[in-house]
Amino acid sequence: MCAAIQRARRRVDLEVYIFECDELGQRFVHALCAAARRGVRVRLLVDAFGSLWGVPARVERELLAAGVAVRRFHRWRWRSPLRYNRRNHRKLLLVDEESAFMGGFNIHRLSSRELYGEARWRDTHVRLGGDLVRQASESFELFWQGRRERHLPIRLSAEQVLLSNHNLYARRRLRRVFDAALNDARRRIWLTNPYFVPDHRMQGRLVRAARRGVDVRVLLPGKSDVRLARWASHAAYTRLLEGGVRIYEYLPRMLHAKTAVVDGDWASVGTSNLDYRSVFLNYEINLVSRSATLCAALEQQFLADMTQSEEIPAERWGRRHWGHYAAEAIGWWARRWL
Repeated sequence: MCAAIQRARRRVDLEVYIFECDELGQRFVHALCAAARRGVRVRLLVDAFGSLWGVPARVERELLAAGVAVRRFHRWRWRSPLRYNRRNHRKLLLVDEESAFMGGFNIHRLSSRELYGEARWRDTHVRLGGDLVRQASESFELFWQGRRERHLPIRLSAEQVLLSNHNLYARRRLRRVFDAALNDARRRIWLTNPYFVPDHRMQGRLVRAARRGVDVRVLLPGKSDVRLARWASHAAYTRLLEGGVRIYEYLPRMLHAKTAVVDGDWASVGTSNLDYRSVFLNYEINLVSRSATLCAALEQQFLADMTQSEEIPAERWGRRHWGHYAAEAIGWWARRWL
């Protein structure tokens, strides 16, 4: 992504939840400043909570002095404190009218193999071209201009489409598209997600799919950066395992990818977790695709990740220590605030 920014000629728009001014973040700061100095229009939209300490005032002054427009999404306001709970969890980079990048990567050293080594987070990001760049640009403008009430025309029959949940209508549409994919599955549903706290409706869809013979597998992190979220996730294991859903935990490092593949001909990759916050509160963006190439690549990655994962057997899960039950109850109770 840094290389794309360095090649930019007309515009760079970067929208991200976490922007840390560590070694990796400084590279992006320098690339953004250099682009602005050579006449490129550069805009940076960071989440005010996710990047609260990551973009200090001195760095913001450096960006502004170079000509970069900087905005922080949903700063704290005493007059509207509840909106602070709604975060911009999107990760989107647009360069000129030629390419866009989106997925799970935040801007911090934990995402970099060079800086963090083999312990870096396992994540998935995709590069977009063609009409998807236009869709990404329109979506970015809604957030930059604060006009999220607008409806973006979406042709769901297209092979690939970007779906944002920028207002209530769009949020419901994204949920309907995902629900329809699960309901229509005939062979397999393979999900990868770092913060998996499905509501009862989602759990029911996965169990019903498994009971009609669909190969339903869920790949989750064995190591989590949010212990409470892991407890909440465990609270859903019993129903899913008893219903025939196979659950795997990825062991080597933190798993942060958010992907889904259904029947090898429908896929989703983006920023949405399968939890209360992503479904009802946070702003997200996902690519929904029927591209055979993308579906095959995501399935191949899923199988590769499974070789480094451990399956959770239902009978072993039923014998877990009593302390796990208490932790799961606490996590499930707190799920709406995670």
